[in-house]
Amino acid sequence: MTTCPVSAPARFLNTTKQTARIVVIGAGPSGIAAATRLLELGFKNVILMEAEDRIGGRINTIPFADNVIDLGAQWCHGEADNVVYQRVKDLDLVTKTGDFMNTFRFLRSNKEIVPQEMANLLRTTAENCLPAGTNAYDGSMGDYLTQKYWQEVAKLPNVDRSTAAEMFDSFKKAECGTEGSDHLFELSGRSHLEFVECKGDMLIHWRDKGYKTFLRLLMKAKEDLPEDLGMLNGLIQLNKRISEINWAGVDELVLRCWNGEILTADHVICTVSLGVLKEQHASMFVPALPEAKVRAIKGLKLGSVDKFFLEFAVQPLPPNWAGIDFLWREEDLKQLRGSEHFWLESVFAFHKVMEQPRLLEGWIIGEHARYMETRTEQEVLDGLLWLFRKFVPFDVPHPQHFLRTQWHSNPNFRGSYSFRSTYADELHTGPWDLEAPLLDVCGKPRLQFAGEASSKSHYSTVHGATETGWREADRLNEFYSRSTSDY
Repeated sequence: MTTCPVSAPARFLNTTKQTARIVVIGAGPSGIAAATRLLELGFKNVILMEAEDRIGGRINTIPFADNVIDLGAQWCHGEADNVVYQRVKDLDLVTKTGDFMNTFRFLRSNKEIVPQEMANLLRTTAENCLPAGTNAYDGSMGDYLTQKYWQEVAKLPNVDRSTAAEMFDSFKKAECGTEGSDHLFELSGRSHLEFVECKGDMLIHWRDKGYKTFLRLLMKAKEDLPEDLGMLNGLIQLNKRISEINWAGVDELVLRCWNGEILTADHVICTVSLGVLKEQHASMFVPALPEAKVRAIKGLKLGSVDKFFLEFAVQPLPPNWAGIDFLWREEDLKQLRGSEHFWLESVFAFHKVMEQPRLLEGWIIGEHARYMETRTEQEVLDGLLWLFRKFVPFDVPHPQHFLRTQWHSNPNFRGSYSFRSTYADELHTGPWDLEAPLLDVCGKPRLQFAGEASSKSHYSTVHGATETGWREADRLNEFYSRSTSDY
């Protein structure tokens, strides 16, 4: 029994791992990781509240073309110290992609193809300019990279400056796609000091099963029963969007759903996306969150990265082309920006997909991605076909089926994945402030936060999200595992 000097309800004084009521908000990778870890640790009263009509969060594997596609997280990034890869590496579930960028073709807006040797030279030059090591850069990644790139290009013989500029613009868009930022001038030049890259293949593919395979492993779901949720059967409530979390005082927390339903809990683990926190924190939490956490929510950013999936009767790209990238000539870019197709400037690549021989997958970033989400599917497809006609030196047929993602438009996500911004640098904040649990005066965790944005070293990744779910489950276990003389 607790010896905390602050008076508390008798029910709280007798709470144990067997009786503690825990509500996990969000059934994405961090929420599923937290709930399954809690159950494995002996907690008996755990439920997950999910706003969507499905589980998975930003993992969303659906049938398409010859098997499945991942609308969100698609690859396992890295091997060493990657909790996702370590869980599946011996199960014959994944395939390493390798560096397929070496066989990308870089197409100019007059249908010229940049010679492969020159394209690979300039791409490698740009990659080698990314900051590494322990040196901090007090500014944006865009500032650092621009200065460094042109210094290195000046050392290269026989390089056309226009081609180098076009290749650099393409590289910056791809890097934004990796980081999640709208542009590199809002990305902190200190990001590399915090983010820890897992060594090994960066594009480990889930073959014909998709990323949902990992979630099913976490849940210990039965492989032959697609609807089985394993140890979470009966514990996940779908279409339950939380509108208010009252964490005042030392008694139970009170949660209100958008449909008016009320729940109570001893502990809440909130795993909603940073985009949702940005939009709703002021109204969602009663009382208001501490200023340090609000600074983190404001300073960290969640970017918009969307995908296109085009299914053809046969693969339109030649066998030795892994993908295509678009290089805008200056005069063509000026015309584009004054046209109805202006948003196509931020489409930076289309490529083949393993296990999907008839598919092309494309990418778009930033403000133009958010604009694209507001257009009809037909308008988007018409724009992409126009783009192909503009760049590709052969006919690309009309696809049989087309699909695009809309991560920012969805009120349950409001974006794709997080990054450290220059504004976060100014506010002297980071994932550590987002992670910090809200405790009562006796040290009991009342309101906890998990999700990829709260990871200090693996933000923007599924393995980072998973680690944060385990982190918060372990935090509760540590609290309840203290000797009775401590609480």
